[in-house]
Amino acid sequence: MPGAMIFPSGLVSTSDTDEEEDTMAALTKITPCLWFDTQGEEAATFYTSIFENSRITGVTHFGSAGPRPEGTVMTVNFELDGQPFVALNGGPEFTFNEALSLQINCESQEEVDRFWAKLGAGGEHGPCGWLKDKYGVSWQVVPVVLDELIADPDPERAQRAMKAMLGMSKLDIAELQQAADAA
Repeated sequence: MPGAMIFPSGLVSTSDTDEEEDTMAALTKITPCLWFDTQGEEAATFYTSIFENSRITGVTHFGSAGPRPEGTVMTVNFELDGQPFVALNGGPEFTFNEALSLQINCESQEEVDRFWAKLGAGGEHGPCGWLKDKYGVSWQVVPVVLDELIADPDPERAQRAMKAMLGMSKLDIAELQQAADAA
């Protein structure tokens, strides 16, 4: 079929309409899967309590085939501000590390403060806006103004903002702007 698209599901498309482009986009959406030992449902509940427009959309359980005890939670599908995630209770074989983090782009200092406090409770605060939550997941709590400051066309201003950021744990918008503006 000339111009046909065959999707992994077997769906065949022969038209270039916006509706079919939307279908393809829906089929190729990326959903992060977070591997937990047994805390997937607890973590998903925790995360959905912190972010607006968030919810748990489904829970599956292990059956008699295992590998975990029958009836225990296997996966939890959830959304954080509309972004889909899966929490998998896969066992203790793998743990989280800083090689992968979830970045929160904050519009205000109030957002930075709120996410920093809530996600950091019971976890570890790190340098430069990074933290690990109580489940070991790494987060970057970043004000959107930081990108503007470190991409400033004035390289000295950008470097002053970068130097200030490198000395912080929780990022402070006023201090970043003050450092960038210092002469």
